[in-house]
Amino acid sequence: MLNTEHDVFVLRQRGREVAALLGMEHQDQVRVATALSEIGREVPGAVVSFAAAGEPRPHLVIVVSSAAVGNQNLEGVRAAGRLMDEVRVEDERIVLTRRLPAQADAERVERARAELAKSSPTTVLDELSVQNRQLVSALEEVQAHRDELLHLNAELEETNQGVMALYTQLSEELEQTNQGVVALYAELDERSAQLREANEAKSRFLANVSHELRAPVTAIIGLTRLMLDPRSEPLTSEQTHQLDLVQGSAADLLARVNDLLDLAKAESGRIEPNWGPIDLGAVFGQLRGTLRPLARPEVDLVVDEPPAAGLVSDELLLTQILRNLLTNALKFTDTGTVGMGAWVDGDRLYIAVADTGIGIPFAEQARVFEEFHQVRGARQAGGTGLGLPYARRLATLLGGALTMVSEPGEGSTFTLSLPQRPAQAGEPDADGPLPQVERALVVDDDPAARHLLRQLLAGIAGQVSEAADVRSGLAIAVREHPSVIFLDLRMPGGDGTQLLADLAGLDDVAGIPVFVVTAADLSDFGTGELAHARSVLVKEDLTRRAVVDLVAGIVP
Repeated sequence: MLNTEHDVFVLRQRGREVAALLGMEHQDQVRVATALSEIGREVPGAVVSFAAAGEPRPHLVIVVSSAAVGNQNLEGVRAAGRLMDEVRVEDERIVLTRRLPAQADAERVERARAELAKSSPTTVLDELSVQNRQLVSALEEVQAHRDELLHLNAELEETNQGVMALYTQLSEELEQTNQGVVALYAELDERSAQLREANEAKSRFLANVSHELRAPVTAIIGLTRLMLDPRSEPLTSEQTHQLDLVQGSAADLLARVNDLLDLAKAESGRIEPNWGPIDLGAVFGQLRGTLRPLARPEVDLVVDEPPAAGLVSDELLLTQILRNLLTNALKFTDTGTVGMGAWVDGDRLYIAVADTGIGIPFAEQARVFEEFHQVRGARQAGGTGLGLPYARRLATLLGGALTMVSEPGEGSTFTLSLPQRPAQAGEPDADGPLPQVERALVVDDDPAARHLLRQLLAGIAGQVSEAADVRSGLAIAVREHPSVIFLDLRMPGGDGTQLLADLAGLDDVAGIPVFVVTAADLSDFGTGELAHARSVLVKEDLTRRAVVDLVAGIVP
């Protein structure tokens, strides 16, 4: 019972001893002792009991019973509430609880009870000495925590200084990188201009050389024809044979010169299709008659009758393409068949030229449409390596595409696909007003393809820029910020997927819609490589209608 101040000291001592015997940590012992001291000072005459409970987990229960409990607003109860797990005021008693360690089982409780029974209360001075030691210990702990906090603050300050130094270094490196990027773009622009000038110089050179060579070659052919004329002075058989060789060589040379001139025209964009209805049967019949004499005796030239298709195209350019394909097939076929047939699928016309000749090695197939490249095979049949590139350019100008499938030793098949009624440049083929964009960029290594897209964008894009490779395309996109980009995939010096990735990585141009227009096999590309493209269009499906629909989809 708490009757005197000494009793309060004894209560504090007993509370600490109970907590220690039950395995509580030093700080918890001080909490229990201090809570009992705070309540004991305000509840004279109270009876205090200690008990250990095991449900739901081990905890110490201290009950302070007194009639004065319910009649006062005790400050000590509020102080004890901050030290114990729970403090409840119930009528004439106060119940305090504190969690015990898990090892405080029944056996330990009994040992604690026995120890308490043998011990006797100490004096006030002894208890005051214990409190002082506890206070010193607490002060030492606070000082240790303070020293540790100062150490952590010092480490944090050093870390902050290191972060600031690293940030400064990274900022300087980023500035240097930005300067390097700007210099690189300037160099790319300069190189692009040099490439354009070189390409134009090459086209001028081919055109000039071709024109300069045609006159003497034509003169040679005319002179040999004159000398071989029966009305001229008679020649010996040997002279006649030699002049025949001269005339044949001059004719071959003239054909090569004409190829160079045609290629120069195609690259400069000076070939404009002359659109009109075509009698496909008459074209097939003319080719059948003019090329049959070129076939070897062991080769059958089979030209099937074409379907009755209402084809609108350029008859001269179409004939040039088909003559080139048939001539190549006859040149590389010693025995078997060279055939040509046509069919209609939807709104497109397909014409295939197939042969049973030597075929094209797999290693060479990717380069058959490159300029001046001649396939290395069992034998060389002559030529400049310009026929197939020129044929593909013409096919593109007509709004179509030229593809090839070949099996070495078994033959090759070249397929030309054309729209039956291509949209003519400058003529709207859709109802209502055309969609409008300020600027468009066309990235394609093929000048004919760029020329076709420029024509299809007439009346839609206020300005059309062109790039022949990926680096030039990126430089122009960063400099001009076009409203839309039309991108080829297969280009020398890097394919279009690299440009897609570069554009997506630059904030200023990442939002520009990019339409992929390609003749490449899309199965060669992963889904992720084309993820940044707004749409993918096969070149053979490129029409005015398709361009209008694509641009309309991005115009607000």
